[in-house]
Amino acid sequence: MANSINERHVISVIVMNESSVLARVTALFAGRGYNIESLTVAPIPESDMSHITIATNGSSRVMEQITKQLHKLIPVYKVIEHEEMVEKEMVLVKFPIAENLSDISALCAAYNGGIVNVGTEMVIAQVADEPKRIKHFIEASQRYNPCEIVRGGVVAIER
Repeated sequence: MANSINERHVISVIVMNESSVLARVTALFAGRGYNIESLTVAPIPESDMSHITIATNGSSRVMEQITKQLHKLIPVYKVIEHEEMVEKEMVLVKFPIAENLSDISALCAAYNGGIVNVGTEMVIAQVADEPKRIKHFIEASQRYNPCEIVRGGVVAIER
């Protein structure tokens, strides 16, 4: 029964950096009705490869099927389902300038972040931390009336 438990998984896929690869990877998930919670893609420096990080939910059996299917895609070089990893996510939050700047700055500092831009009518803060802590930061920041919140996707690397 443990295989049917729906839990969060993070998968890294190393692919050739060429057109339509991302569409093929995401189509694999969509075609089987699996939701992607978070998706980030970036080129690997000094190579012709890209690193795709996918956060999703599913049973161990489902993750095994996805991993096997990913291995079958031609431009895929490596698939890693992370077990022991360092995982980070970034968020940008825009606050009205009328809010207390020192309180916002202190809140950001508690979550590995800070103020990154100050304008005449707004303040933009950035935080980079573990996804659960990003969720807590967003909840805590509600007292300062955020105008806009933009979350980036998860990035992960094995220890």
